[in-house]
Amino acid sequence: MVEVKLHDIGEGMHEGEVIHFFVKAGDSVKVDQPLVEVQTDKVTAELPSPAAGTIKDIKVKEGDVVTVGSVILTIDAASAPSSQNAEEVPESNDQPVVEKIVKAPSHTTFAGGIATLNKRVLAAPYTRKIARENGVDIEQVNGTGPGGRVTDQDVYNYMDQPTTAAEAEETPVNSVEEKETTSTHVYSTSEPEEIPFKGRRKQIAKKMVQSLATIPHVTHFEEIDVTAVMNLKKQLKAMDPDNKRGMNVSVAAFFVKAIQIALKDFPIFNAKLDEEKEVIRLEKNVNIGIATDSDEGLIVPVISHVEQRNVRDIAVDMKDKITRAKTNKLKGSDMTGGTFTISNVGPLGSIAATPIINHPEVALMAFHKTKKTPVVIGDEIVIRSMMNVSMSFDHRVADGATAVMFTNRVKELIENPYFMTLELI
Repeated sequence: MVEVKLHDIGEGMHEGEVIHFFVKAGDSVKVDQPLVEVQTDKVTAELPSPAAGTIKDIKVKEGDVVTVGSVILTIDAASAPSSQNAEEVPESNDQPVVEKIVKAPSHTTFAGGIATLNKRVLAAPYTRKIARENGVDIEQVNGTGPGGRVTDQDVYNYMDQPTTAAEAEETPVNSVEEKETTSTHVYSTSEPEEIPFKGRRKQIAKKMVQSLATIPHVTHFEEIDVTAVMNLKKQLKAMDPDNKRGMNVSVAAFFVKAIQIALKDFPIFNAKLDEEKEVIRLEKNVNIGIATDSDEGLIVPVISHVEQRNVRDIAVDMKDKITRAKTNKLKGSDMTGGTFTISNVGPLGSIAATPIINHPEVALMAFHKTKKTPVVIGDEIVIRSMMNVSMSFDHRVADGATAVMFTNRVKELIENPYFMTLELI
């Protein structure tokens, strides 16, 4: 009997929520066939079968939170089919394999629903779960997200639609007008909508509570003139309009490089506190996490070894990981080893915040929206692009004066991006 246990699929992982089973008791499985979908605070992953055989017993149910090392199900490997699988096409068969594929059924049944062989709907695991729990065929839902991605709201909107043409016809054309005249003072008494507080949202909550309960947060604010770095970005794009040489880089990539250079001067913010051993570990590598908003909540992919990368490399890696974070395609290794985190909330319109540190790191910097503002330079009033930043730090590890000096160094590098060329390896 083979036991399938929840193993550690992410740094610091202790538990995960069982989202969906792809098999049921009595099903025959092959090696590496997906058995169960598990979600942690960092990643959603499918656990493959370690052996061929028959599903003997499923120990937990969907929605259960299990700890690392817990047995999820067992497989009777003794019942594995012989190497001559009945589904295999003999070599002597003259019929082409392609024809076999074409004649294959368009659907295959598994525990929990219908899986399409010739169509893959783009949707987050949690969105799929909402659809399953409400009996919605997700293939029938129109996706309004990036690339046709089906969002949670798309599923809810689909559920609100009339289920039959007859139902749709029951609603008179002038029903809206009638409501306006006859139901002016009638208020809705429907129950509030409930959203499950589990999975990644619950894991995020636990981490936020841990960070605030452990770290004495202090937040320092500063204003940075980003006119020069934005002009530099425009110049590079003009020199390489088709981006054949990779010169069309994001402004955020310059922010990451500026922080890495400043961390070299102030390594106390690229550190981790070990209270048990009473030491502050100054990390040698600069691995910067990028706080990213996804359909399933906050996720932090990591740009590793920033000290060994130029701005172009940083921009390419950042774009790739943010895209994969939003489409739930990150690996566990993409989210481990962070030493400092940034949050670029400017595109959303933020002007200030008191960000929570990504424990066990000791600092986080948030970049807010940029706006053109009249600024006095010398004796003249000029229009400049100004941006606020928020710097939260662990006051056990660093003092306020050090945080201000660190932020000033970041400010100097961003306001004078050509200074960064003096720091290249």
